[in-house]
Amino acid sequence: MRDRFRAGDLAALGEAYDEHASVLYRYALRVCGDPATAEDVVSSAFLEAWRGRGRLHADGGSLRPWLLGIVTNVLRGSARQARRHAAAHARLADRGVLPDFSEDVVGRLADAERLRAARVALTRLRRRDREVFALVVWAGLDYAAAGEALGIPVGTVRSRLSRARERLRALAEEELCAGRRARTRTTATATATTPRGAVVATTADGLGPAALTPALVSRRPAPECRS
Repeated sequence: MRDRFRAGDLAALGEAYDEHASVLYRYALRVCGDPATAEDVVSSAFLEAWRGRGRLHADGGSLRPWLLGIVTNVLRGSARQARRHAAAHARLADRGVLPDFSEDVVGRLADAERLRAARVALTRLRRRDREVFALVVWAGLDYAAAGEALGIPVGTVRSRLSRARERLRALAEEELCAGRRARTRTTATATATTPRGAVVATTADGLGPAALTPALVSRRPAPECRS
């Protein structure tokens, strides 16, 4: 496959697309958070791969690490758009776009509130740490393959991944507490300006306010967050 792709065999291009396109799409979707953008990224990546097939090393196995590296480069070029989409998705409830983060983090981010906080936290990681995290945790590459995709040593992959996981934990908790404080302030303000006998609460689907009688409102204090 590698030799045929390098030689410009169109059948090899089709085979590469059939074998790897879905993985590349899922990876791009998890990074940018937008299906249409992810489709464009994958299309651009295959176009870039075909144009630059002469740069593909003759030695090696699967094309997947190389293709994921190209997708990563394309995503870098659209980083501004990706940040806008990430911010928009952080305000939405979980829709299953980002089903996991890592083995030791996913349990702490089980509910939608924590998942939203983690989405925002992920955008605050340094780009190089975020890319290693995405390739290893989301795309499922081993350390060697991730190193091949990014052009860095295996030891660098390990250190960046460890740093990304630790930083993600801290940032996710920070975002979670900030969100709870903001909601507490908003609720207090809304309640103070609501006519007597009613309070402002969020509707069951989380889409907007609803005036409910006090008897129907469940008041549960938000978990305390350290300043």
